[in-house]
Amino acid sequence: MPFNIPILLTWLRMALIPLVVGVFYLPDAWMSLYAKGVASTAIFIVAAITDWFDGFLARRWNETSAFGAFLDPVADKLMVAGALLLLVHLGRADSILAFIIIGREIAISALREWMAQIGASKSVAVSSIGKIKTTAQMCAIPMLLFYGRLFGVIDTGFWGQWLLLIAAVLTVWSMLYYLRRAWPLIKATEQK
Repeated sequence: MPFNIPILLTWLRMALIPLVVGVFYLPDAWMSLYAKGVASTAIFIVAAITDWFDGFLARRWNETSAFGAFLDPVADKLMVAGALLLLVHLGRADSILAFIIIGREIAISALREWMAQIGASKSVAVSSIGKIKTTAQMCAIPMLLFYGRLFGVIDTGFWGQWLLLIAAVLTVWSMLYYLRRAWPLIKATEQK
């Protein structure tokens, strides 16, 4: 297993996931609900920044590896799934939207693994719609973790729920896009 700063940042992101969730399980005497939201949001944002930063450093320093390419999306999916499950538990996110997003992540991960096994992983490489979906969900989640008025003006609960809905719609759209790209190969493989 290679060990470098980009992989260390990915491991750090994975270590931060339980903290995002765990903050809300601290006794109310230790932290108010508002303080828990602020702390969880800050931890999530740090984790999201490491997601961008580890990839940037890996490419810049030419420290990409097969293990890093495997670990990075696992960390991303765990981070999103953990946060969404917490938000559903807190009543801040709709369970159907969370199911759509998490279910798509599992399905597309399985599709990518299968496509890699048949040597066609480039057919399901990340698309621009997938990047827009990720941006929407990475903005929605911290807003819903904070769940208050930012600067006394922006209702993060309202905007976070709208962004999560947009992310869910884009999730379905991107899943259909990936399936459409993979369908000819799926048919060809099944006909053999």
